[in-house]
Amino acid sequence: MKDTHDTPEWVLANGTVHTPAGPLNIDVGVREGKIVQLGSFPGVRQVDCTGLDILPGVIDSQVHFREPGLEHKEDLESGSRAAVLGGVTAVFEMPNTNPNTDTAERIADKLRRAHHRMWCDHAFYVGATAGNAEHLAELERIPGTAGVKIFMGSSTGNLLVAEDATLARVLESGARRVAIHAEDEERMNERKNLRVTGDPASHPVWRDDESAMLATARILRLARQARRPIHILHVTTPSELAVISQHRDIATCELTPQHLTLAAEEAYPAIGTHAQMNPPVRSAAHRDGLWYWLQQGVADVIGSDHAPHTLEEKARTYPDSPAGMPGVQTLLPLMLDHVAHGRMTLERLIDMTSAGVQRVFGLVGKGRIAAGYDADFTIVDCKGSFEITEDWLASRCGWSPFTGKQLQGRVVGTIVRGQQAMWNGQLADKAHGEPLRFAGAL
Repeated sequence: MKDTHDTPEWVLANGTVHTPAGPLNIDVGVREGKIVQLGSFPGVRQVDCTGLDILPGVIDSQVHFREPGLEHKEDLESGSRAAVLGGVTAVFEMPNTNPNTDTAERIADKLRRAHHRMWCDHAFYVGATAGNAEHLAELERIPGTAGVKIFMGSSTGNLLVAEDATLARVLESGARRVAIHAEDEERMNERKNLRVTGDPASHPVWRDDESAMLATARILRLARQARRPIHILHVTTPSELAVISQHRDIATCELTPQHLTLAAEEAYPAIGTHAQMNPPVRSAAHRDGLWYWLQQGVADVIGSDHAPHTLEEKARTYPDSPAGMPGVQTLLPLMLDHVAHGRMTLERLIDMTSAGVQRVFGLVGKGRIAAGYDADFTIVDCKGSFEITEDWLASRCGWSPFTGKQLQGRVVGTIVRGQQAMWNGQLADKAHGEPLRFAGAL
């Protein structure tokens, strides 16, 4: 006998619902922000999704929203607004703000700033430093914390843990999976003379394959010694993925839409410093190699590494121009286009943006369309066409490396815990984002 609490308040009706059992022509019943039933519900208020695909809410597990301290580039409100306009229902935000997110007080400050200012659900990484290494076991268990982030190579901000001894201390403190920016600082310092003033195409020459491979090999060795699971972010070389495939007991990894879409031979001549990011956009051969390993099942998640800088900052002469580009709003449209062109299945994309994120990080109540889970949905028109235009972009930086790109696949709606955050490009009246929950947090 069904409890009255199982009766839906409203349903997503007439769409193709992507469940753990596969795509089904079934309705999804929602009550009090939760999925209560999958089935048929005559007489219940409907949101008509005829001709649309209903996906589990897309989770972007790597964004830089720049608040506090760098709000001229982005803030938590504008970044999360871009997220929901692009179909993203939850984000993990990175700690290289000003000040760094490296204490309990600074985590609490971000959570206060985010409360019902962010349009999507959210969690915040704590940045590892030599000074907080012994406290990370406590910090990673604070509710709303995505875990620990290590920068092995310097990027935007001043969080850097480059030496093996300090890396070992960080990995020995705590139990949750640690996110890694894997570039070898020593090698990059030795190669700075290879940067060519005014030529961003020299960026991947300076920050070469070996700088990535050295760091990845080092952190895999140290993680094994510490018996600590790690997650290697924004992998750019096929050789790294080949090695990671041999360490699946301790290592998961991420690819970005940028590295799966752009190629150095085309991008640097066409858009210059707008293609500059860390680790770099590399050659078409590298891009093809990433697709090979994705198709082998090695990559676990797709993250945008949304890292905005203003047009004025990007206009500086290389190498004085900052590395990073926006991406949270374009993550899903770009990847839907790759699906449309046969580079991956929709099922694989769903896994890498929802269930895969849940598995890797131990998210609670997220990542699938199933009874009892949060009513997070990303609703798309896979047959619709779409052009990325400047007036669509919500990031405060105001640009994208993909402006003008024609895509197949259009985001129609973003629903966060049963509340419409966006529908057909129109935002809701107010933001309702809440902290994410993780197994292993307090």
